[in-house]
Amino acid sequence: MTTEATSPSTAASPSARQVWTRTRGIALALVVLLAAAVAIATIRSDARHGTLDPRSADRQGSRAVAELLADRGVDTTVVTTLDEARAAADADTTLLVAAPDLLTPGQQRALRTATTGAAGRTVLVAPGSPSVERLAPGVTADPANSLDSTLSPDCALPAARRAGTAETGGMRYTTTHLDADECYPSDRLATLLRIPETGGDGTGDTVVIGAPDILLNDRLDKQGNASLALQLLGSRPHLVWYLPTLSDTAAADEDDQRGFFDLLPSGWLWGTLQLFIAAAVAALWRARRLGPLVPEKLPVAIRASETVEGRARLYRKANARDRAATALRSTTRIRLAPLVGVPLTQAHTPEALLPALFAHLHRHGDGQTLHTLLFGPPPGDDAALVSLADQLDALEREVRRP
Repeated sequence: MTTEATSPSTAASPSARQVWTRTRGIALALVVLLAAAVAIATIRSDARHGTLDPRSADRQGSRAVAELLADRGVDTTVVTTLDEARAAADADTTLLVAAPDLLTPGQQRALRTATTGAAGRTVLVAPGSPSVERLAPGVTADPANSLDSTLSPDCALPAARRAGTAETGGMRYTTTHLDADECYPSDRLATLLRIPETGGDGTGDTVVIGAPDILLNDRLDKQGNASLALQLLGSRPHLVWYLPTLSDTAAADEDDQRGFFDLLPSGWLWGTLQLFIAAAVAALWRARRLGPLVPEKLPVAIRASETVEGRARLYRKANARDRAATALRSTTRIRLAPLVGVPLTQAHTPEALLPALFAHLHRHGDGQTLHTLLFGPPPGDDAALVSLADQLDALEREVRRP
């Protein structure tokens, strides 16, 4: 039975074919996940390419409005750094900030300082809170967006009245400025604000738009979008189109240096914490111990060879040659002790078992070999374990031989 448990069919290492058969499902799943991730990243990158960029002819680009402004004598300059945007702020320039929320608090304060008193126009596209509060003090963004995208002007601003209905529905704003033009209301909250400058010569102003739709290529010909966009951006001979980027670190103070976890939405952090708690609870549930292990009788009779082979496979899977060798030697010593007249209580004592076994075999000069065989170190590889099993089996046959 010992030889069957440690035969080459059960103790040998798995072949390359067996390893591939076991892992090919996992490998295939990893390849599919990787391909899906690459495809999603490609699709998303294509969808976001050139958004609100006056050089882009994509559906989400703004090249069409730039071309129409050029026909009316307004030149458009694209800048991507805060220093360039601040240097361009003057009375003859309209400064459009395409993504105000990408600016850090320090950058927003610096941009506000540069545009205050410059007598130009600043156009903020869909700024959220608290960005709009820094770039346009006295303006607050409402948490709820407009449910309608197309709205009527309902204000005295000439540009809005000439344009008529337009797709400004998005962010909604309230202001404390009594002289502000509040246009395109949604549930009594404006989606377009024009705030005159109180200092300087009074010709400068700030325009806050709740949605970028009137600037997009695929929406420019809808409703009064084109008229409203041209009037808001064409009031000065120069248009500076500021496209903020995450790589621009100008005017970023120490409070703006945020780490990776600071950039994650709070919902993701709470969700991850809940997953960890659920995993810990599941681990405790699966690993619980209600008391000591209790052996149970098997409901059916199982052949000894099957039990031995099954245990041998478990040893091989766990790479537990030391435990397998210990089990083989212990069982052999228990069977040999009665044969040589040693009590079972002393079967695992070398001083009692080895002299009796040595005398029974009538050997001379190989006591150390018996000690190594029955009490030696664990084998170093599977081949040595198989050899140990064969030697123990041969020793037992020799002792039993009349």
